Amino acid sequence: MTDVSRRRMLFGGAALGAGALLAACTSNDTKDSAPQTNTKENAASEAPGKAVTIGFSAPAADHGWIGAITANAKAQAAKFSDVTLKVVDAGKDAPAQIAALETLIAGKPDAIVLLPQDGAQLTAVGKKAMDAGIIVINLDREFSDSAASFSLIKGDNYGMGVAAGHYVGEKLKGKTDAVIGEIPGIDELQLTKDRSKGFADTLKTYGLSVKHRVAAGFTVQTGQSAAANLLQAAPKLDAVWNHDDDQGVGVLAAIQQAGRKEFFMVGGAGSRDAMDHIKNGDTVLTATVTYPPSMASSAIILARLAAQGKGMGDLVELQVPKLIVLQSETITKDNVDKYLPLGFKS
Repeated sequence: MTDVSRRRMLFGGAALGAGALLAACTSNDTKDSAPQTNTKENAASEAPGKAVTIGFSAPAADHGWIGAITANAKAQAAKFSDVTLKVVDAGKDAPAQIAALETLIAGKPDAIVLLPQDGAQLTAVGKKAMDAGIIVINLDREFSDSAASFSLIKGDNYGMGVAAGHYVGEKLKGKTDAVIGEIPGIDELQLTKDRSKGFADTLKTYGLSVKHRVAAGFTVQTGQSAAANLLQAAPKLDAVWNHDDDQGVGVLAAIQQAGRKEFFMVGGAGSRDAMDHIKNGDTVLTATVTYPPSMASSAIILARLAAQGKGMGDLVELQVPKLIVLQSETITKDNVDKYLPLGFKS
């Protein structure tokens, strides 16, 4: 397998049909790039099979990554003449999403692709759907019981922290007194805990640790507020890892407003905005670690295959895998040109 093909498999997370490969990140900004789907140009197309109905639910697109998730799912489903996609509003919180899913389950779709508001709180409704014979593909935010889904596809949250930790560690190698800051997303989510643990574990191998940590909430506003608090608490910094490029818009605004430039920053997810800053060298942001929203396209493919009783064409097994974890790659000025077409708009 070529390096390019391998990269596509790792990012896309699934193979489709005979030798099909999925490409990497995508954008929800149609001016820059279309949502990533399995087209004839980048994947072998399967012949239409049994008609299936797939339900889909994800939190409202209050930032670019979630917007790209929903755009990818819709675009991928539209590629299949045998798929009917039913999108249900996730509401403002977990109880609202549960209520919407209860109605969806009553309609008995063949499968549901679900990115929960909160994996633990949505576990029971996932199990209810599975018990009703509906295939559930758990997307990104993990249920607390694996029996609540047929398959789970997610980014490597711990691996994001590892990638960020190695980048920071290499840049600060030998500087054991370095002051490192961290701006995570929503602290209550397991994915945030995994990212922070990967970062801390990796920094430890370099004799480094996080000295200042202020959580945000995956939005521009919370990113700006968290960064302002962090900068006030730390009069000097050597490096900062911001977990999310969407909240990073606010983080960078706070840094610019404070006139701080003595440190470098690593982002998270791989937005087009972050890549532009990395390429132009016009902010403290020098790298970002990926968390591809193309996983939503892959989740639709998995749901269709499972609902039609098929497995992946490149695998011997008769069913799709129970777990797919995507790789996290590091984007710097040296390789940013390769990734620019793949970034989502914040």
